[in-house]
Amino acid sequence: MNITRRRFQRGLLAALTCAALGLGLAAPAVAQSTADLLAAAQKEGKLVIYGVTDNEQANHLIREFRVQYPGIQVEYSNMSTTELYNRFISETAAGSSADVTWSSAMDLQIKLVNDGYAQPHKSAETAKLPEWANWKNEAFGTTYEPIGFVYNKRLIPAADVPQTHADFIKLLATQADKFKGKVNTYDPEKSGVGFMLVTQDKQVNAAGFADLQKALGAVQVKVQASTGTMMERIASGENLIGYNLNTAYALTRAAKDPSIGIVLPKDYTLVLSRVMFIAKKAKSPNAAKLWLDFVLSKKGQEIIASKADLYAIRPDVEGDTTASGLKKQLGDALRPVAINTGLLTYLDQAKRLEFLKQWNSAVKGK
Repeated sequence: MNITRRRFQRGLLAALTCAALGLGLAAPAVAQSTADLLAAAQKEGKLVIYGVTDNEQANHLIREFRVQYPGIQVEYSNMSTTELYNRFISETAAGSSADVTWSSAMDLQIKLVNDGYAQPHKSAETAKLPEWANWKNEAFGTTYEPIGFVYNKRLIPAADVPQTHADFIKLLATQADKFKGKVNTYDPEKSGVGFMLVTQDKQVNAAGFADLQKALGAVQVKVQASTGTMMERIASGENLIGYNLNTAYALTRAAKDPSIGIVLPKDYTLVLSRVMFIAKKAKSPNAAKLWLDFVLSKKGQEIIASKADLYAIRPDVEGDTTASGLKKQLGDALRPVAINTGLLTYLDQAKRLEFLKQWNSAVKGK
């Protein structure tokens, strides 16, 4: 671009600005440069993140972020999905909370965004997301985590390992004595992500959902609030197989424990994405934008795939623990949960209570 053209463009922008002000209109928005964003973030000096990602996995990202932006301190608090939701609401009402929330309970995150708790952000990095993973430039998917079966390889013969949801139901029905009290899954009443996953099951597999509940009820499934507890019990042999577990966590455990086996169902594999948003009342909004862009950057996504084992969502990141790698493996069987208001369906209080009542009746015999 030559000097004359640049001068003309600056003059035109100035003229438009003056005209807008003269008419009582807002001046045209000017995009915040990376340098301006960094300078503002460094003045803030601190970033507070509430997340549900285990400290060990989150720290891979935090350490590299601190290397890249040494002037910004990061305070990360790890909690359950339900605790994060409740704490963020109560603290925001009191006038102070996290700058960023990052949770696998996609429905609860969308509810917070829909209720006006988020502020928008648009950048070159957010533009790299699949369309289904960016809602209103306020809620952003950051990972691509498959949901499947986790089992004890020492205690379940390879020939019995289910490869589909139908196989899983058949296994429990034909070996009920062996699996009685030996199957675990999330407790939908205590786990936000657990509730979301079973309601997604019902939507994706409407025809087989009743049979699934019946099978889980017949073997007196054990329900837990955390993935870690379920995997500990599977590894020890106290439980034999887990249903609807996040296999990203199981992958990390399996690397250290040869007794852990993982199956991504070939009929359909739900995929969740940890949703991140910047709080509307964030005390450090610029540092929050830097963090979001870092997590979505190619470097951040490569860390997610290679070190954190959470599966990268960006389509231009390659490898087994990425969206592109899973697509090569499972193709159309993948069912990523779209980030939109469809997630709010079962958060309607009446629908939620009705679902849990039906679930408890079928699964717990209550």
